[in-house]
Amino acid sequence: MSGRRRHFGSVRERPSGRWEASYWHDGVRQLASETFTDKKSAQSWLSGIETDIRRGGWIDPQAGQILFSDFARGWLASRPDLRPRSVIVYQSLLDQHLIPAFGPLPISDVAPSQVRTWYARLVSEKPGAARSAYRLLRAVFNTAVHDEILLRSPCRVVNGGTDRTVERPMLTVAEVQALTDAMPQKLRAAVSLAAWGGLRRGEVLALRRKDVNPMCSALRIERAQIELSDGTVQFNGPKTDAGVRTVHLPEAAMELINCHLGDAVPDDPDALLFTGQGGGPMRAHILTTAFTKARTGCGIPRIRFHDLRHFSLTMAAAAGASTRELMSRGGHSTPAAALRYQHATEDRDRAIADALSALAGGTVSDLKETRTARSSRP
Repeated sequence: MSGRRRHFGSVRERPSGRWEASYWHDGVRQLASETFTDKKSAQSWLSGIETDIRRGGWIDPQAGQILFSDFARGWLASRPDLRPRSVIVYQSLLDQHLIPAFGPLPISDVAPSQVRTWYARLVSEKPGAARSAYRLLRAVFNTAVHDEILLRSPCRVVNGGTDRTVERPMLTVAEVQALTDAMPQKLRAAVSLAAWGGLRRGEVLALRRKDVNPMCSALRIERAQIELSDGTVQFNGPKTDAGVRTVHLPEAAMELINCHLGDAVPDDPDALLFTGQGGGPMRAHILTTAFTKARTGCGIPRIRFHDLRHFSLTMAAAAGASTRELMSRGGHSTPAAALRYQHATEDRDRAIADALSALAGGTVSDLKETRTARSSRP
């Protein structure tokens, strides 16, 4: 018997003079996708494949031939855990940004350089959409790696998909009151709920009479209103368990809510606090339009309805709320989300400085007296 080692796979020379490599794995013959200039190069390629198989890093080359468009759409269709609103957002990102860029390519052919070029162009044109689209692209490719279709994801952009928080303008108490007064009578309570309760717009629009406890000046947040792309209105639970919470309101805010309950809300416990024409759910754009008109009338630029929530949680932080308390009040599941709303205003910083001055006053006086006494000694 010959002592020569038998090579993994086989190679053969083609009539063109180039070399072809193939091997058997799990009963299927696999052929290299390219030919080689010489026999040694073909055998070297086979040696690499053999090493991958032994290490458990072998990937079926045929699996990666599925088009990105087909894999991405299948990925979205196989995610029953996603909220309806998330499905709408992801589908839009696929249709507008991902499939036009990568759709016709086999998923294994998408290179890191292509992803970097695409991201650099999109982030310069539409920064917000680029980061969201990149996060979705990364999730799709991570699934392909998990499913052993790819050995490694091509999404390797440093800090790609990282949101850069834009500092939002901070409202004053006087401005919040002015915005409340400028709103239509039936919507003033919506501003108060967001500004003093920290509710999101969808949470405000989903409130029912039974969610309000006037005796305790408290609200029970258990759901949020969302609108699908076809115009359908749904009431779903919060994104996380932390979103289900009880929020207490300041006395003045609760008085306004009580007036609203008496003037505009039927006695039915399931009656919505805010309704549109015909008594149905109020569309989000109705509230947004009214708020924009009120903001313009008050001469307050660059303010969104969501900034009322920012105001609320910032005021709670200024009142001494801990991070854990901010998380509970705002319905956040992580400290990072709660800390995002802690905004140190100039007035608050001045108050802190004044308080520190008062605390340090005695110490500074004692130090001066000690130095004077020392300098007067013979």
